[in-house]
Amino acid sequence: MSEDVSALTRGRQRGSHGRQQDEGVLVIRTIAMPADTNPAGDIFGGWLMSQMDLAAGNMAGRVCQGRAATISVEGMQFLRPVKVGDEVTLYATLRKVGRSSMRIHVDAWRRPRYSDKSEPVTEADFVFVALDESGAPRPVFLDG
Repeated sequence: MSEDVSALTRGRQRGSHGRQQDEGVLVIRTIAMPADTNPAGDIFGGWLMSQMDLAAGNMAGRVCQGRAATISVEGMQFLRPVKVGDEVTLYATLRKVGRSSMRIHVDAWRRPRYSDKSEPVTEADFVFVALDESGAPRPVFLDG
């Protein structure tokens, strides 16, 4: 694994930026808004999953230095709801690189709007394949 990829996946210390876990790279931090709610008033699971896919895709693009597509999502279970106004923080960790694929683990956390305490919401493994200009799978080349 290259220095750059190692830097992407190296754990960091908890700090004033609200670090909730020791592993993964903070990729997205957003606020859950009213337009993202289901009829019960909670945030749609699909909205959260799309945010997680964006986070994993961001890391996949950095790792393969180009276009990548999601080919599977594995192991998602919702532990608690996300409410309107919650801060949603997503961490990505590169778990495995194959010839043309990458397995990226994403952890999703919520922090209620007026709280300092965060809690995990869900996690999943996203598998991406690196693509060439024509959309065909291509090898993932890592430096050195």
